Order: sequence, then C-alpha cells, then structure tokens
Amino acid sequence: MKTIQKFALSAGAAVVLLGAAGCENMSQRDKSMAIGAGAGAVGGAVLTGGSALGTVGGAAVGGVIGNEVGKNKK
Repeated sequence: MKTIQKFALSAGAAVVLLGAAGCENMSQRDKSMAIGAGAGAVGGAVLTGGSALGTVGGAAVGGVIGNEVGKNKK
C-alpha cells in the first residue's frame, strides 16, 4: 500500500475514534452525517492519491449521503 494511503486510513481511523467521544448528544441523523463525511474523506483521499480537492469532495458527498440515510432512522 502506498504511504499516502496508509496515512489517510490511519488519519481517518483516528478521527473516527476521537470524534466518537463527542457524539453523546448528537441525533442519529447527525451521527450518520459525521460518519458519512469521515468515510467520504478517506475514500476521496485514497482515490485521488491524497489530493485536497478529492478529500474535501469525498467528505462533502459522504456527508450528504450520511445525512439522507440518517433522515430515515429514529
């Protein structure tokens, strides 16, 4: 695996673990959006070789998808 991909996956995992501690008061929809944004950012970084634009774009798309998925959960 390339170094940038290892870094992106490690950074994504760290963000998810650290961010989970602050999710106690979040709604299910907010949690889904945050998870989607994190996963999208990691996916965007991996697919574009660490490009900032790819990472931000992936986070935006993942956040929108997570928001829509979380809308139906109660």
